Amino acid sequence: MLRSLTTSALGMAAQQLNVDNISNNLANVNTTGFKKSSIEFQDLLYETIETGGVDANNENLPPAQLQLGHGSRAIATFKTFSQGSITETGNPLDLAINGDGFFQVSMPDGSYSFARDGAFHINPDGFLVNSAGLRMGDGISIPDGTASINVAQDGIVSVLMAGETQPEEVGQIELVRFMNSSGLESIGGNLYKETVASGAPTVSTPGEEGYGSVIQGYLETSNVDVVQEMINLIVAQRAYEINSKAVKTSEDLLSIANNLKR
Repeated sequence: MLRSLTTSALGMAAQQLNVDNISNNLANVNTTGFKKSSIEFQDLLYETIETGGVDANNENLPPAQLQLGHGSRAIATFKTFSQGSITETGNPLDLAINGDGFFQVSMPDGSYSFARDGAFHINPDGFLVNSAGLRMGDGISIPDGTASINVAQDGIVSVLMAGETQPEEVGQIELVRFMNSSGLESIGGNLYKETVASGAPTVSTPGEEGYGSVIQGYLETSNVDVVQEMINLIVAQRAYEINSKAVKTSEDLLSIANNLKR
């Protein structure tokens, strides 16, 4: 069987993964805090048919090798953590990070996950939770009878109780950073988990050197560029088509070879 058949089939499979990834980016264009991802590809093993250079007897050989590759494969997906647009919502519990950093979210098993999605709510126990009901990792509780909530850019949370004139500080929001944010594992629900590739998180208050600030009443939108993703989709589609053409051409060559004795 011709080598080009398997090589082209691998190329089609790689471009199918590319289209799947682009589709996921486009599907999340309105997801709060979503970060687009891209696939990186790698060529496969090469078969050396003829070597080049000079042999042991100093006889001249071709200056270059004759090598044929065996296609490509997807090796990794990388998240792009560029800043998304920050839009005003007017909700005092909506928080956006302007700059680098993640909110901490407590998981049911006691571990922490991390998020750029700052759409928080108050649960029946008074704790700040995300849309899935998971508590903010800082364990901030809003007292009953609170008239208004204020979150400063440095993450200090203050409340004004009904009938009072002076606000009361109830907690401090902290942000975490990673040496390699692209190495974080996406677990769905706008959440990420620490991995060996991401490195251990470092914790600090918002506004410190290298950390973003917290903006109350705003949310960070997705960083997906629809126009660029549509261009990427067209390129992936054309690459898929040309690989399918190579499969058809290989089939035609085999058909010609099979009909030689007729």
